[in-house]
This record gives sequence, C-alpha cells and structure tokens, in this order.
Amino acid sequence: MPTFRYSGRTGRGEAVSGSLDAESPEALASHLFTRGITPIDIRPAAASQDALAELWRKLGGGKPTAADLILFSRQMYAINKAGLPLLRGMQSLAASTPNVVLRGVLGSVIDSLQAGRELSFALAKFPDVFSKFYVSVIRVGESSGTLDTAFLRLYDYLSMEKRIRDKLKTALRYPATVVVAIGIAISIITLFVLPRFAPIFAALPHVPLPTRILIGVSQFASAYWYLVLSGAAAAVMAFQVWIRDPAGRYLWDRLKLRVPVIGGVMRRASLTQIARSFALTLEAGVPIIQGLSMIARAAGNDYMTERVLTLRDGVERGESLYRTSQTADLFTPLALQMISIGEETGALSEMLAEVADFYEREVDHDLENLSSALEPLLIVAVGVMVLILALGVFLPLWDLASTAGKGGL
Repeated sequence: MPTFRYSGRTGRGEAVSGSLDAESPEALASHLFTRGITPIDIRPAAASQDALAELWRKLGGGKPTAADLILFSRQMYAINKAGLPLLRGMQSLAASTPNVVLRGVLGSVIDSLQAGRELSFALAKFPDVFSKFYVSVIRVGESSGTLDTAFLRLYDYLSMEKRIRDKLKTALRYPATVVVAIGIAISIITLFVLPRFAPIFAALPHVPLPTRILIGVSQFASAYWYLVLSGAAAAVMAFQVWIRDPAGRYLWDRLKLRVPVIGGVMRRASLTQIARSFALTLEAGVPIIQGLSMIARAAGNDYMTERVLTLRDGVERGESLYRTSQTADLFTPLALQMISIGEETGALSEMLAEVADFYEREVDHDLENLSSALEPLLIVAVGVMVLILALGVFLPLWDLASTAGKGGL
C-alpha cells in the first residue's frame, strides 16, 4: 500500500501535516474528512524518505516519551470531563499531536473506534506505547463509566514517575561528570604523559614496582590501543547479552539496589512506584491479585517484580496482605503497619497512597542530599588516582633526587 504525505486544516483552522498509507489519494482524502481534517495537498511520499522513516521507526526512533503520554492523558481527561464525544475528541487530539509515531497510533485507534471497538482494545494493540498497566486502568474506567477519572489517575501517576526519574538524573549528573573526567584524565596520563617519562625511568638503576606497572600498562595501551578498544566493546556487548538473559537481568537488578548510597534511593523510588500503582488499581476497582500482576510487570526492576509476585502468590493462597508482605521483604516496618491498618479499616487504597507519599518524601530528601552523600566517594576516587600517580611517577624521581643529593654530599 503506497504512502502519501498530506497537509490540511482541522475544523478549528489549525494546520496539520503527516503521512499515511492509503490505496489512493481519494481514499486518503475521504479518511481525513472522517477525522475532521480538510485536506489541502496530498502527494506520494518519496520512496527513499519513506524507507528511512520506516527503518527509524522499527529501530525505536521517535517513540512517544513520558511527556507525550502525560500530555495525552491530561488531554483525554479534559475531553471526557467536558463531555465531548470520544471519537470527535480523539480526532482533534490526533490532528494536533506533535509526535509523529503517536499521531499514527492515534489514527489507528480512531479507525478501531469507528469500527465499534472499545478504547482499551484499541490501545492494547500498541504495547510499545501503552503498557498493560495503562490499558488495564482504562479498561476498568470504561466498564465503570469513570473514564475521565481513569485518565486523571494515569496523568498523576505518570507525572509522579517522570518527576522522580528526572530528579534522579539531575542528582547523578554531577557525580557522573566527575567520574568521566577522572577516566579521561587517567587515559591522557597513560597514553601521552607516561611514555615521555619512560626513557628517564629506563636509565635508573632501580625502578619501583608501581612505576614498572604503570609503564607496562602505558606501553601496552599505546602499542595495542585497538585491542583495548576491542576489549572494551566486547565487554559492553557481553554485558548487554548478560542482562538480556532473565537470570542475568535479575542478578543485575538486585545488585543495583545494593550499590552504596544510590541503591537505597533506587529501591525507595521503586517502592514509591509500586505503592502508587497498587493504590491506583484498588481505587479503579481492579481485584487485588490482578492488580498485583499488573504492578509486577510495571515495576521496572526484575528483583522488585519477583518480590511483588511473591506478594501476589501469598494473597492468592488466602493469606492477608500484611502477613505476606512481611515474608516478601518488600516494605519497611512503618509501611507494613500502615498496610495492616488499611486492611483492618477497609481503607487499603488510602493507606497505600500514604505509603507512596511517605516513600516519595524520602526519595525527595535523598535526591536533594545525594550529591553531598557522594562527595566522600568522589574524594576517595580522586585520592586513589593521585596516589597512583605519586607512586608511579614521582617515587622514582624522589629516589633519583635522593641519590643525587647523597652523591653531592
């Protein structure tokens, strides 16, 4: 089926453009009219450009970001809250969506709605864009007649998730910059500085062991740099293959949570997401077992996923959520007490929301002080680098100066 590029205007007069597959320009024009777009120009897309765009999309390029989904959820909440017809609202939304991939997805969703399908069914056809958790909340909102509330909950949840992720990236930017700078400094010293000292050290009657090691490493890196780069690339590829394996991924996710300072922040951020997701599913009317299954898939960490599945299995066996949470080693004692109170009072979703707020406050506090907590580790790293240079470069020079001083005496 050929691809055509089009430009047109919506019912509000907004200019839109894009590309779609169609049997003919007439068929595309008819399709655009049904979406509330008046076509102005339709022409065949360039074959090479279309092939490159298709390859880019298959490689994951242009995939909707978290910000795109947050904006989509908020707009869908406004559409449903205002009482606009869903199909009409989706057509206007698709026409004004800046992300090309999301625009194409919404076009397919509109086609499914016109064919009489449910919105959750149409969204489920695109798991790379809309997660199973997202689709499940929409499905519950459809069945209960509270679709606007479902989109509002998803908007709040996705906004919280993005805010924590952005804060974590911001807090780690400075330590990452320092580590990269240290690596660059060591590389420059190894490849360019030490080789200039090698003839001087070779003339010495006795060369200290640290110096011999540094000179050996420098000479090997200078002579066989291609092997060093190949080995580094092979190590990266081997790591990628390892974490794609379920056992390797589980072990890596577990190790990440045990990294000093950062591991605790990552664990509490994951617990915030789990508690918030659990509260959201309960508020939406999803059964506990089904909700825990959805949360496990959305945890983003295989080790935490396994803990949530342990929690689900215990509830499935008939145990209380509080008792099985104790054996799952997932929540802190304070969170466990709040879960117990929620079960006893029938306000579990409210208590889980409080647990999520508690973890979120801890994450915010940790992120605000993360740079200060990492500073001692960075100082130690810089100190080790200076110590290596002192032992390897300056130690023989000190020996040479001492020998010259004794000879002068």
